[in-house]
Amino acid sequence: MPNRLAAETSPYLLQHAGNPVDWYPWGQEALERAKNEDRPILLSVGYSSCHWCHVMERESFENPSIARLMNDLFVNIKVDREERPDIDQIYMKAVQAMSGRGGWPMTVFLTPDGIPFFGGTYYPPEARPGIPSFPDLLNAIHEAWQNRRDEVQAGGTRLLAALEKASTPNKSGLTASLQLVDSAVSTLSRRYDPEYGGFGAAPKFPQPVTLELLLRHYARTGDRASLIMAVNTLKHMAAGGMRDHLAGGFHRYSVDARWLVPHFEKMLYDNALLARVYLNAWKLTGSDDLADIVTEVLDDLIEDFTDIGGGFYSARDADSEGVEGRFYVWSPDEVSDALGDEAELFCRIYDITHEGNFEGESILHLPDPIELVAKAEGIPVSELEVILARGRAVLLELRNERVEPFRDEKIIVSWNAFAIRAFADAGAALGRSDYVERAIQAAEFIWSEMREEERLLHSSIKGKASGLAYLDDLAGLGNALLSLHAATLDSKWLDRAYSLADEVLELFFDEESGTVFDSAHDMEDLVLRPRDATDGATPSGPSLAAELFARAGTLKNDIRYRQAARSIVDHEVESMQEFGTAFGRMLSVVDRLEANPVEVALFVPADSDPIPLLTAVHEEFLPSGVIAGIISNEGELDQKKTGSSPQEDTPLFQGRGPVNGQPTAYVCEHYVCDLAQNDPAALRDRLAQTRI
Repeated sequence: MPNRLAAETSPYLLQHAGNPVDWYPWGQEALERAKNEDRPILLSVGYSSCHWCHVMERESFENPSIARLMNDLFVNIKVDREERPDIDQIYMKAVQAMSGRGGWPMTVFLTPDGIPFFGGTYYPPEARPGIPSFPDLLNAIHEAWQNRRDEVQAGGTRLLAALEKASTPNKSGLTASLQLVDSAVSTLSRRYDPEYGGFGAAPKFPQPVTLELLLRHYARTGDRASLIMAVNTLKHMAAGGMRDHLAGGFHRYSVDARWLVPHFEKMLYDNALLARVYLNAWKLTGSDDLADIVTEVLDDLIEDFTDIGGGFYSARDADSEGVEGRFYVWSPDEVSDALGDEAELFCRIYDITHEGNFEGESILHLPDPIELVAKAEGIPVSELEVILARGRAVLLELRNERVEPFRDEKIIVSWNAFAIRAFADAGAALGRSDYVERAIQAAEFIWSEMREEERLLHSSIKGKASGLAYLDDLAGLGNALLSLHAATLDSKWLDRAYSLADEVLELFFDEESGTVFDSAHDMEDLVLRPRDATDGATPSGPSLAAELFARAGTLKNDIRYRQAARSIVDHEVESMQEFGTAFGRMLSVVDRLEANPVEVALFVPADSDPIPLLTAVHEEFLPSGVIAGIISNEGELDQKKTGSSPQEDTPLFQGRGPVNGQPTAYVCEHYVCDLAQNDPAALRDRLAQTRI
């Protein structure tokens, strides 16, 4: 018989709707029952594509005797971390404080008032060295609650006080400087793996915000070591099994140091963020193989992650048929049956062997560069690439006949924002109007379908949007719309980005402390108001807000935005001094604020082709630059719905316009502009001078 989760829309909650556990979704019903019955709460947090979440479900939540124990002793609440990142953030910090580590599934025990007093991650049904069995843990927590409640509650109160102190903003009185960036890069260089790229030992995560910081550092300083660390990491990731060599895109992370064996889930945010990093690396190096990876990643998002309404889905699961990675691995016999005479060469290049490299099967990867293989085989590189492309196409077709991993079709605004920005930037730089159009479709979907009473919502599934947006949703979307404006020169995206910046100031910015919180001041009261400025797999809400204010402040010359950006980054100085590498995007904002600004103004007559000039601008890596423009009749500017004009709102446009009836660019610093440019080649040369 289905439990209460059957009425939910979250794919993760629905995965647990058939458990014998008496699950509640987070809400007043569960919290009131805990208080009325004086029971502790067992809070379980995960997400639909989480492999170990599936394992714990199979082992424990589907076990009738364990479920009975949970039902008898606790009020059980299941939360999708992607729907409720605020709940996940609060209790993950508690688990990390208690156990020294975190992850999903997350298992936390709370008082009826929601105060955490014990927690961890995955627990097995039978004890393992250093890990109690889940039933033993349940009984121990119950015994402590019944017989040592004062001790339990006192411990929870102390923990909550520590969490409150850590999340309460305190003005440092310090100013963020480029020294913070340089120090973080120095730390990264000590952790760098020169053999395989990446930082530290296994497991290795892609860390796009860190790689982005290294590219920015190279662009500002000319330090080739930063460029080498970033590019070498990107190329090793692309050669490894973490990359899906058939369909494109990347899996979540690698369990080993050489990027070979991944956790096989595919996340929208990883791929969107990585696409921009590969794009920027291409801009700096001119390496076509990096650009090819950009198109592979984005094409995979179009093919597999696109909703009919225009948004992007969240994730692909790691498991299919109950086995992690089954969908993605191959045997030599399978390849031989599919490719015939070309199978032996294909298997040799992609390391497909009878022994296998993952549980007796083989993950496709490239142990050696194609150029070296072609030389060893006596085959021209171009011919070898044709053979491999043909083989990949055949295997992809066969793979698509397998049982697919589950796809989480939830649409999350912040993750979609990362994708919109990637498609807009790549489309403009690579001359791919289809990518720009895809970004427009997603942005229009979010703006029209994921707003209610002028408030942005957080997520949508099967056409039903819900939950007020968090800071990373608004700030991430604001940044994406600025990039979309730069790719299209459509003033409505500029307008909407400014309106989102204003909402962030109104709803998330705390005047007293001078920084932002992750939830709006009028959202649900939890045991504390969440705030986390560290950048992990995705940029944090505060760093996205600081970036939005920095970019919008330059475009609009708005002192409110400038001051907010500076205040947010200055607020984190002490933390960045101590844990600099955990603030990749925030340090990128520091780099932007401290660098010489580059402003590009574009004016395109309505009857002319903007692509050559747009492409010339976007092909350059302008880490501290802003781009704005207008498409209009010569000598006239489009009027906005408000009755004001882009010329009035954007100082870059004042007193300037198209010259000679042609698309025209102005390169400026602090709104002081060079002579007008009509020639794309000359514009490229001028922009190249802004770097290093």
